[in-house]
Amino acid sequence: MILLEINNRVVEETLTVKIKNAQAGFAVLKNESIDITVADFDGVLYHISNLNGDKTKIRTSISLKFYKQLQEHGADELLKREYGKYLITPENGYNVSVLLDLENIPDNWTEVVKKLGLLKRNCFASVFEKYFNFQEKGDEAQKRAVITYRDDETMYVEAKADRVTVVFSTRFRDEDDVIIGKVFMQELKEGLRASHTAPPVLFSHREPPLELQNTNAKVDNNVGYVTFVLFPRHTSKNTRDNTINLIHMFRHYLHYHIKCSKAYIHSRMRAKTSDFLKVLNRARPENKSTDKKTITHFL
Repeated sequence: MILLEINNRVVEETLTVKIKNAQAGFAVLKNESIDITVADFDGVLYHISNLNGDKTKIRTSISLKFYKQLQEHGADELLKREYGKYLITPENGYNVSVLLDLENIPDNWTEVVKKLGLLKRNCFASVFEKYFNFQEKGDEAQKRAVITYRDDETMYVEAKADRVTVVFSTRFRDEDDVIIGKVFMQELKEGLRASHTAPPVLFSHREPPLELQNTNAKVDNNVGYVTFVLFPRHTSKNTRDNTINLIHMFRHYLHYHIKCSKAYIHSRMRAKTSDFLKVLNRARPENKSTDKKTITHFL
């Protein structure tokens, strides 16, 4: 199965081109003004532009509809840790802005650019790190985190002494998606059983899992709940980065493969239909030409 990239490649490539042009001495000739808007999953938007019209100042901003919820779980502190001096006052309409100065390019600019491509991931990481720390300390009294990462889809994170539970609610737009999603999740569960290190995964359709009983979790025929049970081997400081990389992309991973499955089914249906038409064409009786007699035959 294909794993989606956790970074935004458009952001990375755009910034890389700008920095390489500046290093090659093209700061005046080649560094035209820039104004690019890039869409990402969950309605997230990036905006790459010049600060106050200065072509040597490249500002990268990100907008997340659910950023205020992430702030409650330490998003601002995590971003200060990751981006430090590059953080500036957020651009109007955006939640976070980072500035690169083409006249003062850092030696580790490749690492900085890579971090900028991970801006969305690092915003998400705050809630996971917080509850991983709760689990490590054995703190169970904390309130469950509720992140409405899409208009009608929610992520729930809860820490226990021996595990962290992450629940994704996801909405299936078509009835076919529900069926394919169930099959996909069943196959995923079977595949994970073969791995001793993979976290248990549970899937429930329509009804929320026990962890969300007596809450406002939606009950709907087109809603599914995916539960991950993360144990200390997944939340320890040595492995948590990889866990965050994978789990925060799970919703997109699921729906991407549902779409791929539908595309494959449609292609097979078209191929089979084409084969049937060929068989029917071969079975069609041939029209034998007959001599038409006219009055000239009798003269």
